[in-house]
Amino acid sequence: MARGDKSKYTDKQKRKAEHIAEGYEDRGDSKKSAKRKAWATVNKESGGGEKSGSGRGKKSNKSASKKGGKKGGKAAAKKKKAKKAAKKGSKKGGKKKGGGSTAQKKRAGRKGGKKTAKKKGGRKKKS
Repeated sequence: MARGDKSKYTDKQKRKAEHIAEGYEDRGDSKKSAKRKAWATVNKESGGGEKSGSGRGKKSNKSASKKGGKKGGKAAAKKKKAKKAAKKGSKKGGKKKGGGSTAQKKRAGRKGGKKTAKKKGGRKKKS
């Protein structure tokens, strides 16, 4: 089996790799990079190309897909949030004023209040 040959993979594994690659492309990866990552995911889950013979099956590990799904979901949610914020901002015509903590609001409202005198001198020099 030459390097990169996919003949030992089952049809299910090939379909899975194709589907995963599409997901990576949707996220902005190049076709080549998406394909490489997809096959790496399939290999991690199923342990490479399926071998013939009874009792040689392994339980699949879906941790890579789970992690990728979480990342993709977060990215999609972020995009939706940014899109909503941009849409909302264009309607209102800018940012609202009056943010900040209560202490900041009090300081902003104070006009020429108490001013503390600065001490002069600082550190003393050794002679």
